Amino acid sequence: MTRIPVDRGGDHPFSELGDPVLAVADKRRGLLAVAGADEYDEARTVGVFHVTDRARRRRLLRSGYPVHAMAFHPTRPLLAVGTGEYDGGYFFEGELLLVDLETGTVRSLIEHDRGRQVLGVEWLDDRDLRVLMAPPDDWKDSKAHREGHVAVVSRTDWSAVGAGTLTGRDLAGPRAPAPRPDGRAAARRLVAGLTAPQNRRHHAKGKRD
Repeated sequence: MTRIPVDRGGDHPFSELGDPVLAVADKRRGLLAVAGADEYDEARTVGVFHVTDRARRRRLLRSGYPVHAMAFHPTRPLLAVGTGEYDGGYFFEGELLLVDLETGTVRSLIEHDRGRQVLGVEWLDDRDLRVLMAPPDDWKDSKAHREGHVAVVSRTDWSAVGAGTLTGRDLAGPRAPAPRPDGRAAARRLVAGLTAPQNRRHHAKGKRD
């Protein structure tokens, strides 16, 4: 995932995202992360916004794989992002990304070259991150596209976790259902609710001029 410099202003903070397909909020800190789909209908762009009376973009990041899941760390300025895709013939590839929201630094945490397709991420507390992954491949596995593996990865300080340091042992876990939920409707409603007040204020101002 590559980062683009901070944008502190702009009348249309969501304009570069494309079609919103996934949105998660950190209400305590007034943050919102939105993944947007490109012309190929793949959500490869993530915007992080500070939301008060209006949304102001803090970070814009582009992923090498489609984004499936995001979660804000409960206390630290970190965003976990799960990405990945099926290669069309054998492997489920992807990344578990950790974004530092203060510096914009992005770390890809899985050590394997192909990584894993990460379908779900959830912070259980400050130390424990629950990760839902597709199987490594679908070789003789008729349920590979419906099931996956769940692992709980524990680290004392996630801010200090280095790139490529999560091993196969860290990500080993039991088999579990791995649904692919569609978050488009909720994401569109959330983004529309944030942009509509700005549009109304803009039109109202235009009428007074």
